[in-house]
Amino acid sequence: MPLLDHPIFVISVNDDTRAALAASLGAFDVEIVECSTFLEAEDLALKSLYCGILVDLPTIVKAKGEEKIVACSLTGFFPTLRVRVMGTMLIPMTMPGAAKQENSLNDFINRACYNFTARQLRAHHRHVVGISVATRFAESETRAFTLDISWGGAFIVDFNPERYAIGDELTVFFQEPGCEITAKVCWKQSWGLRHAPGIGVHFREITPCLSEFLLRLLKHAKDHDRDRLVA
Repeated sequence: MPLLDHPIFVISVNDDTRAALAASLGAFDVEIVECSTFLEAEDLALKSLYCGILVDLPTIVKAKGEEKIVACSLTGFFPTLRVRVMGTMLIPMTMPGAAKQENSLNDFINRACYNFTARQLRAHHRHVVGISVATRFAESETRAFTLDISWGGAFIVDFNPERYAIGDELTVFFQEPGCEITAKVCWKQSWGLRHAPGIGVHFREITPCLSEFLLRLLKHAKDHDRDRLVA
C-alpha cells in the first residue's frame, strides 16, 4: 500500500532536473505527477487531489507573470520542498518566514505530506458577500444568508447544519434575482463553536438568471475569477 493516498507534484522547467527529482523519490512508495510548469500543475489540481510539491528553486525564481502568481498560490496551498539539484543530490533550501520547510526529503514525505489532508484546488475565488437566500430541504424551507459566494458555490449560514449529510442536495432560492438552483452539500460547520454554523455548497448548475446576477455581484466573469494568491 502506498505511503501517501494521493500523488505529489514534481515540477521543473528543465527536463533533466525534473527527471532527477523524480528519480530521488524512487526510494519512497509514492505516486508522482511530473509537470514542467506551475500552470500545468494548477490545471491538474483543479481536477483531483494532491498532497505536496517537490520543485527546484530556480523554477520558482525564474517564474514570471501568471506563472509566478500560480507558483505563489500552489506553494502556499500544498506542502512544498524547494531544492537545488546537483547531479544526483537534492539540497533542500533554507527558507524564511511562511516559506519555512522540512530539512530533508525524508521528512518532507513522511511528515509534511503524510500529515497533510490531500486537497483539490477550488476553481473560483470566494468573495465575502452576504446576500439573502432561502433553502429548501426535506420539505422544510429556511431563511438564511451567505457568508461568502463564488461562481462555484457558497457558504450558507444555517443554525441547524447537523440535519445535513455531506452529499445531500437542496434547493437554494436567491431573493434578489428571484431564481433558484440545486446545490450539493460539500462540507458543514456545527453550531456552538467559534465560527459561523452552516454549510458549504456546490452549485449543480448556473442558470442564466444566476449567471447575470453573479456577474453584477462579483464583478468578474466566471473564466477570469480563479482562486489565486497575489505573488
